Amino acid sequence: MRLFNLYKLYLSSDKDFIKKLNNILGFVPGNTALYKMAFRHRSVAKVLKNGSRSSNERLEFLGDAVLGAVIAELLFKSYPYKEEGFLTEMRSKIVNRANLNQLARKMGFDQLIVFDQKAVNIQSKHHSMLGDAFEALIGAIYLDKGYNFTREFLLKRIVKPYVDIHTLEQTETNFKSKLIEWCQRHGKDISFELIQNSEGESAKLFTIQALVDGESCGVGRDYNKKNAEKLAAEKACEILSI
Repeated sequence: MRLFNLYKLYLSSDKDFIKKLNNILGFVPGNTALYKMAFRHRSVAKVLKNGSRSSNERLEFLGDAVLGAVIAELLFKSYPYKEEGFLTEMRSKIVNRANLNQLARKMGFDQLIVFDQKAVNIQSKHHSMLGDAFEALIGAIYLDKGYNFTREFLLKRIVKPYVDIHTLEQTETNFKSKLIEWCQRHGKDISFELIQNSEGESAKLFTIQALVDGESCGVGRDYNKKNAEKLAAEKACEILSI
């Protein structure tokens, strides 16, 4: 083991945190600050001098993109004759928030997240804190180690031991249909609305919000409008406990 890694594990001021990460991830992080940020929930974020907030939300955004790319490549190669719709649905099954929450809990992330216990109930099965931290961690690994390292980490340490693609293939997760059927049973109006992207974002990116009785219950973003609607429905199902 490199001397630098030995120092970080046994002599640095962050040695306890680094040991926990090493046990979970299988490697010693380089930029420790990135990994600390990945586990810092917005409930304890501070506003910095430049106006940004010191939480894991930006890393979560980045990690979501990296995770999506790795899983998309895996599915593309695993199912060479399947169409785009099937691949999109399979990717959603793997990276949906409920699945990431469960995965993060199995890996012990609930022991690492820094949050305001009075403001947040991390034990709620519908809370997305763990899944958000998982995506933020992927963002941190990407910035610290690069794409190829992150890709190998995801495939060997996450997908292989925790994700059964063929079982997921038989699992029904049509969140849009579930949401519409739930609304019909409870006499609620459901609609999907295209909302304006933030300044500087690609005009090709669709941002859709799911409205239940006129109230926004979930937002989805994708470069395909139908996929964005599915993601918005998934968020809504999570919030409404459907």
